[in-house]
Amino acid sequence: MAGKLKLEIVTPDRMLLSEEVEYVGAPGIEGEFGVLPNHIPFLSALGIGSLYYKQNNKTYYVFVAGGFVEVSKDKVSVLAEIAERAEEIDLERAKQAMERAKRRLQEQADKEAYARAKASLAKAMHRMRCKTAAQLR
Repeated sequence: MAGKLKLEIVTPDRMLLSEEVEYVGAPGIEGEFGVLPNHIPFLSALGIGSLYYKQNNKTYYVFVAGGFVEVSKDKVSVLAEIAERAEEIDLERAKQAMERAKRRLQEQADKEAYARAKASLAKAMHRMRCKTAAQLR
């Protein structure tokens, strides 16, 4: 497996992906990070955004939200609360979720409701970005 990483993406519902890849880019809560083979081991909390990986000179996108990423020498394990391949994302549904979240943000709500609406808005926007990035490749 020289020059390759094992990438596994798991959610509470399913094993989304288990592939050998050349590169992984992921949204950590402190910012995006990239992983190549023989990377130093580390653990990061996963933010909301597009995880992408390169395999056979192609780039693939996965929307992720929440969870953790564990990097070892030749393996990246993603334990995500939510993970969807770009081709699984329903763009119209994401747009509707974004509009609902925007309306909820405009309402005079308590701090908890505001935080939930803000998180929903971020998820919807990142789903749309992930889908768009995959379509542009």
